[in-house]
Amino acid sequence: MIKPLLTLACLALAPTVSFAEGDAAAGEKVFRKCKACHAVGEGAQNKVGPELNGIIGQPVAAVADFKYSDVLVELGAEGKTWTPEELDAFLTKPRDYAKGTKMSFAGLRKEDDRQNVIAYLATFPAGGS
Repeated sequence: MIKPLLTLACLALAPTVSFAEGDAAAGEKVFRKCKACHAVGEGAQNKVGPELNGIIGQPVAAVADFKYSDVLVELGAEGKTWTPEELDAFLTKPRDYAKGTKMSFAGLRKEDDRQNVIAYLATFPAGGS
């Protein structure tokens, strides 16, 4: 009985393994493309885009005092959260993921870049410390 439960637990975690293997240091370099609009870390403030501290696991469109696109507000109202998989899909091509988003960024075509930037973002809990 324990072996089937262990197998199920491993399968449940499998989709997030590739993101856990992302290189946060490499992701910091990729994040330079994002810095014009987004901030992370202690004292991060909303810019053209929301600050991204604690983004992993956070509901979509949940950063206080930021005016999101209607489509992102709707996704948040539906209960969608920023899992690594959802962030990967969004970062691939934001305008395809959320048609009508105000985010003008074309996306990150390379899977490694997306995994690395997600790993980097995961190093910033809510509050940014």
